[in-house]
Amino acid sequence: MFIIETLRHNPEVALFLTLALGFWFGKYKIGSFGLGVVTTTLIAGLLVGQFNITIAPVVQNTFFMMFLFAVGYSVGPQFFRALKKEGLPQVAFALIVCASGFATAYVVARALGYDPGLTAGLLAGGYTNSGTLGVASANMSQLGLDPERTKEMASLAAIAYAVTYPFGTAGAAWFLSSLAPKLLGVDLASACKEYEAQMGSRDDAGESAYRPLSTRVYRLENQSFVGKMPRELDGALAGAFITRHREAGKIFEPDADAPIQRGAMLAISGSPEVLLEIEANVGPEVNDAELLRVPVEQLDIVVRKKEAANRTVAALEADELARYGRPVFLVRLTRAGHNVAVTADLEIRRWDLLTVRGARSDVESLAKSLGYADRATSQSDIAFMAAGIVIGSLIGALTLHVGNIPLSLSTSVGTLLAGLVFGYLRSTYRTFGRIPDPALWIFNNVGLNGFIAVVGLNAASGLVAGLEAHGISLFLAGIVVSLVPLVVGVYAGKYVFKFNAGILLGACAGARTTTAALGALQEVSKSTVPVIGYTVPYAVGRIVLALCGVAILLVMQ
Repeated sequence: MFIIETLRHNPEVALFLTLALGFWFGKYKIGSFGLGVVTTTLIAGLLVGQFNITIAPVVQNTFFMMFLFAVGYSVGPQFFRALKKEGLPQVAFALIVCASGFATAYVVARALGYDPGLTAGLLAGGYTNSGTLGVASANMSQLGLDPERTKEMASLAAIAYAVTYPFGTAGAAWFLSSLAPKLLGVDLASACKEYEAQMGSRDDAGESAYRPLSTRVYRLENQSFVGKMPRELDGALAGAFITRHREAGKIFEPDADAPIQRGAMLAISGSPEVLLEIEANVGPEVNDAELLRVPVEQLDIVVRKKEAANRTVAALEADELARYGRPVFLVRLTRAGHNVAVTADLEIRRWDLLTVRGARSDVESLAKSLGYADRATSQSDIAFMAAGIVIGSLIGALTLHVGNIPLSLSTSVGTLLAGLVFGYLRSTYRTFGRIPDPALWIFNNVGLNGFIAVVGLNAASGLVAGLEAHGISLFLAGIVVSLVPLVVGVYAGKYVFKFNAGILLGACAGARTTTAALGALQEVSKSTVPVIGYTVPYAVGRIVLALCGVAILLVMQ
């Protein structure tokens, strides 16, 4: 058949077909239930993969690294703040989840009479941890069996992994994103939003209609203001400023030597609260579009110059913000990636991010005075991202041998940690490493689902062979090994560690080393909070589960 042959000879086409089906069906729900894009992409891969399509591992790893760096970059600032508070409890939590999974695999395997090979594959697939399978396979020769038996056991481990991995991925994603919030009795999106508010992270719900600063035009009727200069009137306007005024058809800038006469049109800027009182003090509001037609810019400015720092907000407003003919307003102050409440006595530090609003020329002058103008752009710093992946991968590839057991973070964990560090650096210094939100969405979603699509395509043939050889019992055993540790983790996290629900479920996904579950949690919660809980347990889980690959062989002899 033409289509099947095309897919076999052009596996990249099969990959995009899988992504198309996954993203298409993932958006549909039956009532409130939906599988989500991650799960439907895996299912699509398993179906399309039945045509004997194989994708090179380098493609899978490339998508995976792109995804891991993106999620690390997006939550770096929050992660380092959370680590100070919750890092050690998350390590203990991960050890509990790993231990419960190991014990479950051992009990199930003994009950079903599995040999060490099948048990190792069961544990690796149920936990979706290829490192467990790899370490177990590499150490089977140490059991003292004849070469043929060792080869057969390695093959059984691979089959068990192929049979149990799909549910380990899709089942864990479904359980954590759909059932676990119900067991906890929480709305996951609300819990994540609450945590973000506590940690001071930004709100990405969309642009608000509220504007902290506005400019309106009023006709001067107050006789006590007549004859004064614009700057003289600013002090009488209780926090508002005259930006321009019109008299006899001529427009005057605020620094003009022109006394204001009765009936002049005044363009006045200030907060909505202040402007509500202006009409009673100045005169009626009028419509004058030309007077308001001043190029205005809201700009993020990084405080880089030493002489610009170590001053209070009040001093900055008195010195810099009031230096220009028109007022420049401080809208927001961001420090180390989170918003800080602006008060008059707040001390401005170097590398703070000031969001200011005013006439374009004045704002640009202020940026030169303070440091660096961090303007929004559609371009991504790909060199920054690629360098981060390389550095993280090299660190993760460093291997420490304990006896015959190789221990390393792995290139994937190294990439995730690099994303966290680089994201934190970007939030702190802001003069390099910009990756706009739309680009992050691509790296995150296409990276994750591209990885999942390749996993499904490559696991498809092994799934059928495993089911034919060992029946449905192996698949059911994988369900038990996948879900029991998650149930243990959910209740331990709630009653023992008392984690926030978003952190807890992310930690469950991390300790289980299941990336698909993390993607599903982000999709349901519409938040990156689960990633904060995912990272530390994931790093611990990778190392501990690699050790479990040897331990399970020893206890099953």
